[in-house]
Amino acid sequence: MKKITVGALLLSMMFTGVKAQSLKSPDGKFEMNFQLKDGVPFYNLKYNGAVVVEDSKLGLRLFKDTAIKFASEIAKPEDAKYDLNNGFAKVDEKRDSKNETWQPVLGEKKNYINHYNELAVTLNQASTDRSIVVKFRLFNDGLGFRYEFPQQKNLNYFVIREEDSEIDFPTDMKAWWMVADYDSQEYQYQETKVSEIPAKWDKAYDANASQTLVKNAVQSPLMLKKEGKTPLYINVAEAAVLDYPASHLEVDAQNFKFKTHLTADRQGAKGYIQTPSVTPWRTIIVAPKAEDVMDSKMIFNLNEPTKYKDTSYIHPTKYMGVWWEMIIGKSQWAYSTAENVHLGKTDFTKLTPNGKHAANNTKVKEYIDFAAENGFQGLLIEGWNEGWEDWFGHSKEYVFDFITPYPDFDIKMLNDYAHSKGIKLIMHHETSGSATNYERWADKAFQTMNKYGYDAVKTGYVGDIIPRGEHHYSQWTINHYYRIAEKANDYKIMINSHESVRPTGESRTYPNYISAEAARGTEYEAFGGNKPDHQTVLPFTRWMGGSMDYTPGIFQTKLDYYFPGDQRFVKTTLAKQLALYVTMYMPLQMAADLPENYKKHMDAFQFIKDVAADWDDTKILSAEPGDYVITARKAKGTENWFVGGITDENKREYTVDFSFLDKGKKYEATIYEDGKDADYIDNPQSYNIYKKEITSKSKINFKMVRSGGFAISIKPVK
Repeated sequence: MKKITVGALLLSMMFTGVKAQSLKSPDGKFEMNFQLKDGVPFYNLKYNGAVVVEDSKLGLRLFKDTAIKFASEIAKPEDAKYDLNNGFAKVDEKRDSKNETWQPVLGEKKNYINHYNELAVTLNQASTDRSIVVKFRLFNDGLGFRYEFPQQKNLNYFVIREEDSEIDFPTDMKAWWMVADYDSQEYQYQETKVSEIPAKWDKAYDANASQTLVKNAVQSPLMLKKEGKTPLYINVAEAAVLDYPASHLEVDAQNFKFKTHLTADRQGAKGYIQTPSVTPWRTIIVAPKAEDVMDSKMIFNLNEPTKYKDTSYIHPTKYMGVWWEMIIGKSQWAYSTAENVHLGKTDFTKLTPNGKHAANNTKVKEYIDFAAENGFQGLLIEGWNEGWEDWFGHSKEYVFDFITPYPDFDIKMLNDYAHSKGIKLIMHHETSGSATNYERWADKAFQTMNKYGYDAVKTGYVGDIIPRGEHHYSQWTINHYYRIAEKANDYKIMINSHESVRPTGESRTYPNYISAEAARGTEYEAFGGNKPDHQTVLPFTRWMGGSMDYTPGIFQTKLDYYFPGDQRFVKTTLAKQLALYVTMYMPLQMAADLPENYKKHMDAFQFIKDVAADWDDTKILSAEPGDYVITARKAKGTENWFVGGITDENKREYTVDFSFLDKGKKYEATIYEDGKDADYIDNPQSYNIYKKEITSKSKINFKMVRSGGFAISIKPVK
């Protein structure tokens, strides 16, 4: 337990004699206090008068100059005089407020409300005559703060050794966390007390294609719950991570404290700064109900509006893909049996085909036919381009050119065929982590897409990043992702990135960056597996800053269907797979299974055909992280509603109250639920479908089986 009580802390503050700057949220429920104690900046946060965050330090440690050498992350005592974390005096403060409504290009609601009060405190470090600004924005759902560095005589260029923003909680809380890693977020979530994190950390991860773990640190967004008679839900994250590394959270388990830990490059440097500049926002969302945390749009509000002049080409897309059959091992990305190829030199027409290449003309046309017949807009095709024979694990820089198809993939014919059926193909650009190579080829790649009518690309970053020594979340690579997004906008192309950094609300600024993976998605059901509670945690963590390409819709959940004796299986019922289309926001929405499996269950597949991908309104009806999520959404530009409910490994009952519907109107509800004998292990494909007339006064009770769920399609009766 902590040795310092909240009362003692407040008593200490009274006797310091230091005046604090106070800021309240627009509704008055939050109060943030900033003060200097012996020249060191601190802040705290209260909600309804109770301390949520105790006095927590602010500041950054810097290198002594911009000439960084290897192993220079080892600090020396004399280096401390270069830091920006002490010796400050307040020289100015400015206050501001804003209350605006803005419309996301794609979003969970038609309108997002951005309402906050702001305090900007200018601090001067007399010993170096350097000034920084600490800016706080207090919303009705929490706090955001960042550092700003005005251009000045003694602070033009500097290198960050570490950012030491602290979040110090007064009590031990339940936490939903994953291990920190500079290169991957594809881990299972753990549910423990904060005090238990170090003891559980070593067994909380498995292998990954690229992995640089941060001992006893966790990733953000981090979800917390103060339990008891007056529970409180807290989400710790960041917003607007641009020209700066993504951060993690070091854990002080004894004191229930977290501290920012930035992703480093191989020299140990965390960020190369040229003033004027700003850091990302550190965010703390607080609410008495879990549903309110899920509903928060504070992270998006802390990002800047887009500067794009034309966003008309950006649209929600429902798509299928030549993808899952490679993930499970039924087919392959590579065309030939060769193990060593050289782009521009190897004649692929003379290589021996492996007989399992999925991206071939015949198969792709079959997928196009099925997607078109069922009203989809797009078809992703992976493994269409030369180079997959030795694409991974060799630190190969020139690994793909993104423009040259394999001999059995006729790019012009297939695009013409797709367009004749109302389908746009979705390009796949796997970089194998070679970001430098992708930047060299990006213009030609996007020109090729324009030539053949592609308007969306799935990028991938499997493996270690090149330039070597960079990480998936270091400053250089973060900048790479957004350089690609800006270039894609020049060509009117939408981006869906995989193995990239988690989004932190940047879709407001870069709306063509419509989706990302950046977490453990459906593909892991065929790898190490996902726990039944996984999808009930993601909306409180990964989804807080932007949509995810989770790739749901797997109907054939048992892989021994393809490979007798195979023990792998997707740990949900079929009905839960339908519900994910509502509980997870995905404007780029995939029906991931094979057409042959959908053909056996066309009655259930109807929900995937009907469900919208973008929304005018969202209601979080009920939710508890790690347990269940029940969500209702209103389709963009229509009066149609969709409801989805999912549970973890436990059976649950839930009664949907339809009071969110318009009063006095009648609706037809098509209900998809777990069958009475359904079970995610023993009988996952058991489901029941029926129709029912409902109004805003209606209530329907659902019984969800283990890792089960339900989905409802609601249309007005005309």
